Amino acid sequence: MNTQSHPSFLQEMGITEWVSRDAQSPVMNEAQTISKSAEVTSNQSVPAASVLRGNWWFFGKKPEGNVELLFANMVRALGLSDAEWSWKSPMENLNALELPQNGLPTVAVAFGTGAAQKLTGERDPIEALRETVLALNGDMVEEVPVVASFELERFTSKPKYKVLLWQDLLLARSVLQSL
Repeated sequence: MNTQSHPSFLQEMGITEWVSRDAQSPVMNEAQTISKSAEVTSNQSVPAASVLRGNWWFFGKKPEGNVELLFANMVRALGLSDAEWSWKSPMENLNALELPQNGLPTVAVAFGTGAAQKLTGERDPIEALRETVLALNGDMVEEVPVVASFELERFTSKPKYKVLLWQDLLLARSVLQSL
């Protein structure tokens, strides 16, 4: 397929191509295809300058290799600075978690069934927990909403599911925006 026609096909489908804040050029080369979690299935786009600032907690198996690249590009697509997100283990004592002192709202994203169940106390599979705003199961941080998503490995092995990742991230972003 002619790669020069991709932007027009994407535009016809309502998918907005995002621009890397670092390079200021469209991210479309093969090495960064893993980062295409930024494909948007609606008419929404995420310009880096308009992203709401807040705290993002990511829970799950720590990313490595291609999954780490996907995660890094996901953070970049959301326009998050290093100070705005942190990676946490779902095995942490949730009562020991403290909300950041910056006064900004916090949202948690749980990657995988195990992480989502541990964080929320729910017993449903990830397919039933997705697209729902859950609550963090802990005394000190119960006001932190949780959005469940599949494990990041799934998105690197089945790239067509990256749209589901982006939907989950948009849900988390809208929840953060409403806090």
